[in-house]
Amino acid sequence: MKLISHRGNINGRSFDSENHPEYIDKALCMGYDCEIDIWYLNNTLYLGHDTSQYLISLEWLQKRLDSIWLHCKNIEALGYFNNCSYNFNYFWHQVDSYTLTSHNKIWTYPNKKLYPNSICVLPERGIMGNIEECFGICSDYIKNYKK
Repeated sequence: MKLISHRGNINGRSFDSENHPEYIDKALCMGYDCEIDIWYLNNTLYLGHDTSQYLISLEWLQKRLDSIWLHCKNIEALGYFNNCSYNFNYFWHQVDSYTLTSHNKIWTYPNKKLYPNSICVLPERGIMGNIEECFGICSDYIKNYKK
């Protein structure tokens, strides 16, 4: 099962550190994938949940290509990755019950019915189904799922 750190969090939310490139790298070094919030503004890439906080480069993302899940936060980011020649795993959603990632995984909103190809997002908010049958888990407490 794929274990995905939500914004770099491992053992609870860290509002001051979420989406910071060094915080993301710490989670990646621990063996987790990471879901990160990404913006594309004025031909520039940024990380950040509610705003474009941390400037990053395409090269930074490329080095982490196989272990990051890009949550596009604006339509420009979605368009950028849709036209990108690299095989990034990206998606867009707000409060949709389900969305399909570019790698054909079902990103499942908290407390919605799970499917075998699902990513169970924030199970700490509730689970509807068998989490063991999911493709992966994305959590602020992802270390609780490491066996």
